[in-house]
Amino acid sequence: MAPLIRPLSSAAAACAARLSARLPAAAAAAAGPAAAAGQQQQRRLLHTSDLRAAATTISPSEMAKILEQRISGWTTQQSTAGEVGRVFSVGDGIARLLGLGNVRAGELVEFQSGAVGMALNLERDNVGVVILGEDRSVCEGQTAKRTKRIVDVPVGPQLLGRVVDALGQPIDEKGPIAATERRRVEVKAPGIMPRESVKEPVATGLKSVDALVPIGRGQRELIIGDRQTGKTCIAVDTILNQKETNKKATSEKDKLYCIYVAIGQKRSTVAQILRTLEREGAMEYTTIVAATASDAAPLQFLAPYAGCSMGEWFRDNGRHCLIIFDDLSKQATAYRQMSLLLRRPPGREAYPGDVFYLHSRLLERAAKLNSDFGGGSLTALPVIETQAGDVSAYIPTNVISITDGQIFLEAELFYKGIRPAINVGLSVSRVGSAAQIKAMKQVAGSMKLELAQFREVAAFAQFGSDLDASTRQLLTRGTALTEILKQKQNAPIPVPLQICILYCGVKGYLDPLQPSEIGRFEELFVKHIQANHQGLLETIEKEKQLSEDTEQKLKSAIEEFMAANEFKKQ
Repeated sequence: MAPLIRPLSSAAAACAARLSARLPAAAAAAAGPAAAAGQQQQRRLLHTSDLRAAATTISPSEMAKILEQRISGWTTQQSTAGEVGRVFSVGDGIARLLGLGNVRAGELVEFQSGAVGMALNLERDNVGVVILGEDRSVCEGQTAKRTKRIVDVPVGPQLLGRVVDALGQPIDEKGPIAATERRRVEVKAPGIMPRESVKEPVATGLKSVDALVPIGRGQRELIIGDRQTGKTCIAVDTILNQKETNKKATSEKDKLYCIYVAIGQKRSTVAQILRTLEREGAMEYTTIVAATASDAAPLQFLAPYAGCSMGEWFRDNGRHCLIIFDDLSKQATAYRQMSLLLRRPPGREAYPGDVFYLHSRLLERAAKLNSDFGGGSLTALPVIETQAGDVSAYIPTNVISITDGQIFLEAELFYKGIRPAINVGLSVSRVGSAAQIKAMKQVAGSMKLELAQFREVAAFAQFGSDLDASTRQLLTRGTALTEILKQKQNAPIPVPLQICILYCGVKGYLDPLQPSEIGRFEELFVKHIQANHQGLLETIEKEKQLSEDTEQKLKSAIEEFMAANEFKKQ
């Protein structure tokens, strides 16, 4: 039987081959672009299948290297002159970026949305950026570019009377600041050779501070205590007291400008301080830098450094400036928050390992420069809040070791009505009498010893009434001195007047009085001196010491006042 299908002849086979080769080309030409796209998709699928097949034979480390090369190649292609990176994760005010290989630590980074951040973590494969302000506009996939500048703020006298944020931008609705100069917020502190010893006093207007814990220009004096014990009051009173000093100044070198840095405080508190300073006419020589509780943690972290740069402008131009950090406990908390979110290793109390350096590099910028460097000064009054009077906690001990002394405020004294509630035993100034005029040294030299003896005896006196005459005298004198050191809020007293008041207590003129009468005695005595013996105050201010003649005039003025006024005897 013959086969149903016979093989083609050689000529027929060649014809069939030519026909089959022409058919796909004709079909592709007829189908047009759609067929071409289909073929491209088919090639992609073949390429992907090849990669999958290859992946089965590639180790994980080799695969990671291939992916890294692909990503770096993509970043290089995408980069422009400003070096662009891309956000791959964002949350809690922290953005992580791929790319930005040449970014510097502390450099400003601008996001595609217009938000600004600061590069803090420079890791091998990504950059950790803290967002300065709201982070809602930043999302994954956005680009971010270098600005090639470190965080800086405007400086100069144009900032006096203004309220600014941590970046130096005005928030008082008084228009832009016409500053002509800018400075970085993080700069190196002056070295050893440009400095000189602290020897010029900073008058706070508070009798207990100026007499017992004197502060000098260029010093760092810590104000430490529990919440609601009057820490901010001491700082604000110090600012208010500079009004008369600046009025009487004959040159710029005699003036003392002030910067108040509010860190993590309520907006209502900052507004109240602003109103107080405006009411007393103190904003003429003061700048407020505010990073309130509702501001982002990076702004609370930056605010003290920004304020310090503004103060350094005065110091480096041969002028004098006082800066108040209220308070550094909240700055440390903000820094801890940032560090934990950046996944830095936590240490004691979950603070990062460099929290000591956080405060030391800030407070070391306060200095008194010698005449070769202009003779200017920057005085710092940092504030630290304690919990239940515990000064041995991490942050308080750190700042105590950095500063040149501390003013310790006690809640118990505050509730007893002794205000300012300064614990004279725990408070100290490591500059000491070098920051006092000679007249104050003459009057207050024995006060601290007498008050220390009074505290020691008072602890035993409550257990028995059988005391000898010298002990009773010690108790009487100590009670009188404690009463005379009390002072009302926002009522600073000039140093010459302080000397006259304290002279009454040290020389025993108050011993015959009841403790309840001492406040009234002081009020009437101040009016008497200001009305009838203004020349005596001017002499003390000019000579800065109590000569025999001046002391005799002061005694006569006190005896004249005592004779003209009757007080209850003990």
